[in-house]
Amino acid sequence: MGNGTTVQEFTLEGFPAVQHLGRLLFSLNLLAYLASITGNVVIVSIICTSTRLKSPMYFFLGVFSFGESCFTSAVIPKLLAIFLLGKQTISFVACFIQTFVTLFIGAFGFFLIAVMSVDRCVAICKPLHYPTIMDLRTCILLIMACLALTFTLITWLVVTVSRLSFCGPHVIPHFFCDISPLIHLSCSDTSSAEALTFALALIILFSSLIITTIAYSNIVITIVRLPSAKERQRAFSTCSSHLIVLSLMYGSCVFIYVKPKQMSRLESNREAALVNTVVTPLLNPVIYTLRNKQVHQALRETLSRIKISG
Repeated sequence: MGNGTTVQEFTLEGFPAVQHLGRLLFSLNLLAYLASITGNVVIVSIICTSTRLKSPMYFFLGVFSFGESCFTSAVIPKLLAIFLLGKQTISFVACFIQTFVTLFIGAFGFFLIAVMSVDRCVAICKPLHYPTIMDLRTCILLIMACLALTFTLITWLVVTVSRLSFCGPHVIPHFFCDISPLIHLSCSDTSSAEALTFALALIILFSSLIITTIAYSNIVITIVRLPSAKERQRAFSTCSSHLIVLSLMYGSCVFIYVKPKQMSRLESNREAALVNTVVTPLLNPVIYTLRNKQVHQALRETLSRIKISG
């Protein structure tokens, strides 16, 4: 922490304009949170227990769903408390821990999305070599590389911002401790922290986007060359759910983080962040399960085993 830091705790403002609807919003967000956690836990459970879902695609999907559960659990409980009780205080240390956790899981999610795109590309473009290229050892190494890179970048950013001086005000115009409103509250020179935030946002989002774009360009070329319409439809169906999740994630995060001045658009950031923390994790299990016959079959088999054992 910087020498000028005197703030010992922050106050999360939440959504003051709609606070009179607090109980209704609490109920809606609680239902969304429980549905999101349940959906993602179900996906992780059936991937771990089903013999049908042992390919690398489902391994990465299980890791992704686990990350989504952790992400929502780091943010939504505080949001529920805000809707139910009004403004909430959070200590300086707890605030930066929440910032690190949300940024770490979020950034890891984008690198994982890029890895999942490469996995689909290899599966469709090199089907005969797919089991050899994407074996379990390779999958684990890719996950470890994503975790190491994410940890390095996000630790650098959070430590840099935590060393700024915070001498008041202490009200964060948000429902969780995000990096932009924290920079906004600092009473010291924030130009280096803003530049670092902008640079890392560009690196994380656009490196993932470039890898994904290249992978799907190759996928499209391969699908177009397939001889029958049925084969083309089957190949595209394995990627369509991934593309829907991609558009949801990139849209909200580019709006929030890719801007040179972190002071701008703080008000609208809250709405975009709400989409990213509540809506997207809720839709992901629905998107992946509704459009995947193997997941359907594995879920039915799991439910049958539960009925038999019960």
